[in-house]
Amino acid sequence: MARAIVFAYHNVGVRCLAVLLAHGVDVVRVITHKDNPDEDIWFDSVAALAARYDIPVSLPDDANDTALVAELAALAPDFLFSFYYRQMLKAPLLAMPKLGAYNMHGSLLPKYRGRVPVNWAIIHGERETGATLHQMLEKPDAGGIVAQQAVPILPDDTAGEVFDKVTLAAELALDRVLPDLIQGRITPQAQNLAAGSYFGGRCAADGRIDWHQPAATVHNLIRAVAPPYPGAFFDTPQGRLRVLRSLSPAGQCGEFGQPTLFIRDGRWYAECGDGQVLRLLAVEFSGSCLVATADNPLNAIFATPTLSLS
Repeated sequence: MARAIVFAYHNVGVRCLAVLLAHGVDVVRVITHKDNPDEDIWFDSVAALAARYDIPVSLPDDANDTALVAELAALAPDFLFSFYYRQMLKAPLLAMPKLGAYNMHGSLLPKYRGRVPVNWAIIHGERETGATLHQMLEKPDAGGIVAQQAVPILPDDTAGEVFDKVTLAAELALDRVLPDLIQGRITPQAQNLAAGSYFGGRCAADGRIDWHQPAATVHNLIRAVAPPYPGAFFDTPQGRLRVLRSLSPAGQCGEFGQPTLFIRDGRWYAECGDGQVLRLLAVEFSGSCLVATADNPLNAIFATPTLSLS
């Protein structure tokens, strides 16, 4: 029976750990993160799944701590897996398992190496993404590929919806390759790193909308940071508005000649920098939904049914 140490967090961590257990892998330790009280924990708990199966769990502040590395080495693992664990694992950990260290990444490598790959793929208007299981090197997301599973990104999919697809893609890819991986029948395929790019992390402030951008670009930002992520926003003299969902632009041209927020037939619209109109499905002000009707008291905040966004 193959022995594994698993570093995992988030939904991908939960589902991939479940795959290992379903295949009879002896998971001798799970290393995960303490939940941050300042973070919206909308995802499932790796620690809870491990507890269900009586697997010992560690929650270190530093996964590369020398005492922890020595403790894990004593477990003599065949494999080390990282499933959406947020810290980089250094050489002493990667050299530990007899049969290799593998990471599950949420993109079709070599594209979108690095942080928050689902969000970046949507921002760039990609029509597909997926999950990749690859060998772990000290250089992030650069090792040989052993399995991939693609999923579509539909024009109005939000990051949360795409992340659900990527979670399933990770489960499918691991489930398919794991028997051959355990038996040593897999030859990793080297990545052409020049064919992809590395992306850094994002923060809530990166959700600020620039209405001078084309409508398609604005739409991609809105859906890339839609809840459960912090949401896209813009500031007006009356306060900050959040745009939580929009529809892919349909080629309708605006009439204002500049970026403008307006109401028509009980719906919110924005004319963007390229003159194309974007329909806004959910607009929020001060934590309340801003309904596009004349009798909505919140609309009294705005002096006219249109607001210049220039």
